[in-house]
Amino acid sequence: MVFPSNFETKIGFDLVREMIIELCMGPGRKLAGEIDFSDDLEAVRTMLSRVEELRRIILSEEHFPSQDYYDLTEELIRVRIQGTFIEPENLTLLKLSLSAISQILIFFRKQPAEKYPFLSTLAGDIDVDPGLIRAIEGIVDERSQVRDDASEALKKIRRDRRSKLAQVEKKIAQSMKLARKSGWSPDNSDLTLRGGRLVIPLLAAHKRKIQGFVHDESATGQTVYVEPADVVETNNEIRELDYAERREIIRILMEFADNLRPSCEELIRAYHLLAAIDFIQAKARFAIKINGILPKKLSERPYILWHNAIHPLLFLSHQRQKKKVIPLSIVLDDENRILIISGPNAGGKSVCLKTVGLLQYMFQCGILPPVREDSEFGLFRKIFIDIGDEQSLENDLSTYTSKLLNIKFFLENLDDHSLFLIDEFGTGTDPALGGPIAEASLEEINRKNAFGLVTTHYSNLKLLAGRIPGIVNGAMLYDTARMKPLYQLKIGKPGSSFAFEIARQIGFPEKVLENASGKTGKSQLDFDRELQNLESEKTELSQRSTELRVADDFLHELIDKYGKMKEELENSRNEIIRKAKEEAMELLNSSNKLIEKTIKEIRESQAEKKLTKEVRKEIEEKKAELIGEQPVEGVSGQKKKKFTAAPLINETAVSSSPYQSYYNDLHRKLLNFQLTLDLRGKRADEAHGELQRYIDDAILLSLPEVRILHGKGNGILRQITRDYLSTVKEVKKFSDEAIERGGAGITVVVFR
Repeated sequence: MVFPSNFETKIGFDLVREMIIELCMGPGRKLAGEIDFSDDLEAVRTMLSRVEELRRIILSEEHFPSQDYYDLTEELIRVRIQGTFIEPENLTLLKLSLSAISQILIFFRKQPAEKYPFLSTLAGDIDVDPGLIRAIEGIVDERSQVRDDASEALKKIRRDRRSKLAQVEKKIAQSMKLARKSGWSPDNSDLTLRGGRLVIPLLAAHKRKIQGFVHDESATGQTVYVEPADVVETNNEIRELDYAERREIIRILMEFADNLRPSCEELIRAYHLLAAIDFIQAKARFAIKINGILPKKLSERPYILWHNAIHPLLFLSHQRQKKKVIPLSIVLDDENRILIISGPNAGGKSVCLKTVGLLQYMFQCGILPPVREDSEFGLFRKIFIDIGDEQSLENDLSTYTSKLLNIKFFLENLDDHSLFLIDEFGTGTDPALGGPIAEASLEEINRKNAFGLVTTHYSNLKLLAGRIPGIVNGAMLYDTARMKPLYQLKIGKPGSSFAFEIARQIGFPEKVLENASGKTGKSQLDFDRELQNLESEKTELSQRSTELRVADDFLHELIDKYGKMKEELENSRNEIIRKAKEEAMELLNSSNKLIEKTIKEIRESQAEKKLTKEVRKEIEEKKAELIGEQPVEGVSGQKKKKFTAAPLINETAVSSSPYQSYYNDLHRKLLNFQLTLDLRGKRADEAHGELQRYIDDAILLSLPEVRILHGKGNGILRQITRDYLSTVKEVKKFSDEAIERGGAGITVVVFR
């Protein structure tokens, strides 16, 4: 259920419908004209899924039939009556459209069932007998003319007719030649047709020079048109053959109709399929034009969770003007069902309202909405709107009276599955009286658990959000520095109307504004000023929050990197010590072998014991010196030697390694690094060099995100920045900063 009766015109859906009708190739136009709102989830899901599947087919450039969508349903309904037939021109259209239907059926039956399940189901068990197409091709040619060989009788009739016509043309040409030579015909005259017969133009004074039948005369009466007597009989025979030809053609067409008649019901179903496909492809092409997609989640419960929603008509209009539309993100759920939107005039409040109404209605009519893919759509059984002026001279209704009647209807019919949209709630009468009535009405609507959007300038409605659960404020943002609307919706805080600021911007007399300030009252001005301050503080806090988040992410990443580096250093230290011990042991073993070999040689040479002891002592000393033995006192007072491994590596050696140098350099860069590089005032070559070094350091430090402050100016530094960033493969993306934080004057760089 929708309200009021001109709902579609109010939200602009009538224009959407017209666009879809224009995108239909033929039979789908009737269905497009009958688009209807549905609150059945499965019906909506099926409609949207079919459009999404055909959208994918079009974008993938698969060979899908997209021509010859002719609707022959009326012809098939008529030809079901015995004795009727289809004219040759419509037979050609029947052949072309049946071929298109056959190609559509073949397309889906060749695809895996799971690829296009919703469209494949639509095709169902419909079939087209290829014999029908061949039969039509045997009757008519490409010019919709019945072929000579459509039957043997027709072939003979046309052969005889051509022969007799040649005879007539030969005889009458001779008569025409004689008339010209004798001067009986007007100058530059030639054979012509009158009553379907070839005749000779003769001057009235010479009309009896050639015997024959006068068929006509000129407007002045100076020329008469004569059929020579020697061709009259032959022409009569040709006329008889014409009648015979028509009778034979009708016989052929009726014979085909008799054969077609048993298949009419099946063919009518096939044309219903063609109409449905035509309608769906029109919706798919419209979705491509407006960037419509199938949302991630569809739910039967009423709620809205949209990201980057775009008003399709505004998008198409701005596209022609090469302008961008600011997307809308909005949430209406069980906790916050009613959103009160405030802000300056011409700031986008009404557009926001119409965007919600149009997209929700499109969705429930089976048209893909232009939103981000992760958006979620719920279903509403009722959508009511109160937008624009409904005053009526005929019924003597004022603007306020018409609005009161609308709100009365809302109060009587809204429920917990309803969506309502009210623009400028409470206006049209004394604000001191209209405000309280609007407030009380909104409280009652809230008790009905309905979902909705309300735009207003009334402070008492803005204050409802702080007192009543289920109601939340929203503001259309305004650039107070440049005094321009940003067309962005922020949920959570009310917006200021900026009435005095806008008046000053257009040069309104300051004296009058000062007088108005005194009349407005300090409390109202303080309230409006507080709203502005709150919004400014919120923007500043948001910016600081972003900076803190980036810094926090960077710190965590740096801690992880330091931890890994420490672990790597420890592993390297242990590895060096292990290798040193292995080398020492290998050297020790080699020394032992040398000692044993020397002792063996001494023994074999039968050297003196004294000499042997001296040699052994010398070897032991060398061995001790090599492996680092230290003398210790034995129990008998003699010095003994204890084995200790030489300190081949120590902590100092490790800390003087290249790792420590890298660590110190990284630490120094981190301490001095700024998350924003200021290039303003720099020459082009100087800016390029600084930018290159800065990006290199950011990549080295594994920063997730940095900012380049280049200012707006004439755009040279911005262009240099963008050109260089596009060459750095480690840069994932870059874009302008948010408008409230610098906009095009700052480039945000995100690394991979």
